[in-house]
Amino acid sequence: MKKISLSNLPSPCWLLEETLLQNNLEILQKVKDESGAKVLLALKGYALWKSFDTVKKTLDGCCASGLYEAKLADETFGKEVHTYAPAFKEEEIAEIAEISHHLVFNSPSQFKRFSKKAKEINPSLSLGLRVNPEYSASPKEIYNPCGLHSRLGTTLENFDESIVNDLDGLHFHALCEQDSNALEAVLKSFEERFGEYIPQMKWINFGGGHHITRKGYNVEKLITLIKDFKTKYGVEVYLEPGEAVGWETGTLIATVLDIVHNGMEIAILDTSAEAHMPDTIIMPYRAEIRGAGEAGEKTHTYRLSGNTCLAGDIMGDYSFDNPLKIGDKIIFEDQMHYTMVKATTFNGIKLPSIAIKRIDGSIEVVKEFGYENFKERLS
Repeated sequence: MKKISLSNLPSPCWLLEETLLQNNLEILQKVKDESGAKVLLALKGYALWKSFDTVKKTLDGCCASGLYEAKLADETFGKEVHTYAPAFKEEEIAEIAEISHHLVFNSPSQFKRFSKKAKEINPSLSLGLRVNPEYSASPKEIYNPCGLHSRLGTTLENFDESIVNDLDGLHFHALCEQDSNALEAVLKSFEERFGEYIPQMKWINFGGGHHITRKGYNVEKLITLIKDFKTKYGVEVYLEPGEAVGWETGTLIATVLDIVHNGMEIAILDTSAEAHMPDTIIMPYRAEIRGAGEAGEKTHTYRLSGNTCLAGDIMGDYSFDNPLKIGDKIIFEDQMHYTMVKATTFNGIKLPSIAIKRIDGSIEVVKEFGYENFKERLS
């Protein structure tokens, strides 16, 4: 790791601000303290493990979506590891069971196939089943884990009572960056469908999608919902937010390489929507840019595009008070969750470096990528 000034950051570069991360963790600590719930880090949303020394002071562990995330949690976080996957593979289940504390299956058939073997390998393993409460107020259907024909979780119709005595807990996940009002509605549906089984459980996992650290989120209501649920059923409650940990904690800083004109001004950056911010292409998501507005809102409008050969490698149209120049920095806000974990080296584009601005103000570049990172993932 090397310490540098902000002006000397490599480009492109993700920059995590430790003070902002700590602010989020303080909110999550309040939820833990006042509700009695345990809070896990969802690695699918935030996996910057060089920051885990800070994160693990507050959170109780990690939830993983398979073997590699479970190994990362075990090696770098060192607390509880909760592993769930839509389907486990025969050749991976032994290693997953060995390093996990909770193992959650997606269907009764997967439970029957692997639970006995998993318990033989790790007798202390706590076994669970993901269920589908068949209700979600997800803002977009592409984000909806309880939508029509969803493969995620077991519906009441497909629930198998023969496994209940071997279950320690139930898991549901139905939210997407939503408030505690949405959780209240999900809980109602969950209890209506699976309420008779809850008293037999040791724990219930409320999943992720809780936008706890967003401004305006009703934290007090979340605390009340958890406390009331724990009192009613006498179970441990887990939450597993990802975006709430990394929410608004850092940026992706890029540089203008060229400006071309074809019916409008087009700025080509040294980053890529396709490779580094794929949600801007595949999801209904628009990244915010510091100092920029919607197209036409400010004096100078540009289409911001990536430096790959994909025609659709476009971040979107943005306007600025002043004309952009080659060498200008473009700062994409809120890029610590979901963007970093999805990044690729498509078209041979270099992955952004990773830097952390520590609480004392110093900046450390904790990771730089090169040709070998591109080459070694191919053959």
